[in-house]
Amino acid sequence: MKMIKFDEALQRAGMEGCVRKAGLNLNSGHFLGGIVKYFIIVVFLIASFDVLGLNQVTAFLQQVVIGYLPQLIIAVLMLLVGGVVGDVLSRIVTASARSANLHQANFLGAVSKWAVWIFAVLVALSQMGIAGAFIQTIFTGLVVAVSLALGLSFGLGGQQAASRAIDKLSESISSHNR
Repeated sequence: MKMIKFDEALQRAGMEGCVRKAGLNLNSGHFLGGIVKYFIIVVFLIASFDVLGLNQVTAFLQQVVIGYLPQLIIAVLMLLVGGVVGDVLSRIVTASARSANLHQANFLGAVSKWAVWIFAVLVALSQMGIAGAFIQTIFTGLVVAVSLALGLSFGLGGQQAASRAIDKLSESISSHNR
């Protein structure tokens, strides 16, 4: 992990501050080593329970623990990537909004960061097989809410503009027919 400079990338993305707030140190090599250690322990437990003839325990460890572990690792990696992408996107949006002289540049950056974080959490939960129907319901509700908000804002806010456009169109048609 030191050779690929993974910890340095996480520090540049601001993940070290989040980890420090939790009272932990950012050491991905130690984390990966712990995962490998417990994976080896589980593999040897499977072999020893199989020798002892405890088939139900062996089946549980093989199907549930070993089967679920890769999904958990992928979900954690998705959260890490989501955190890095969210931070980078936040900085890009904030810098772009400041260069466009928008007053709410920091707010836009924070919204983009949290949108990526929320999406990463939902994807990680989906990867682990937790609350799939719930996530689908939330996503459908969000799409419906955004559609309804856009429809109402353009429908009510653009009512006078649409009326003027129709009046101009009818005037040009009537003047064209004369």
